[in-house]
Amino acid sequence: MTARSARPLPEITPSNEHFWRGGKSGKLMFLRCKGCNTYVHPPAPVCPRCMGHDLAPEAVSGNAVVVASTVNHKAWVSGDDVPYALALVEMVEQTGLRLTTNVVGCPPDKVTIGLPVRVRFEQQDDVWIPLFEPASEPKA
Repeated sequence: MTARSARPLPEITPSNEHFWRGGKSGKLMFLRCKGCNTYVHPPAPVCPRCMGHDLAPEAVSGNAVVVASTVNHKAWVSGDDVPYALALVEMVEQTGLRLTTNVVGCPPDKVTIGLPVRVRFEQQDDVWIPLFEPASEPKA
């Protein structure tokens, strides 16, 4: 999939601004509980692990592994290049810290479970959308 011309953009709020605008500085940001060090995503006012309220944005490495994927063959939004890979990726920092995203930079049929990926950002207006690309060339 190449850059899309018109992705639907999220509503930016004080609770999610760190996630959608962290890419401006090249950082993938999640909330992290200062009490138990658990990353919390999607953003929430309370840590689901310890019920703490002291959460603050913190950058992660941007490295992840594909845990599920599918190839979409339908253009749902004008400007979509099909087919493209949709994936659930798990960040290396924490089991269960996952994002639904697109994997770009390789043929969609090469996106497989276990593929190491890294974040890259696509800017649209004042939003930096986290996409992922193979961390190394996928094997044929």
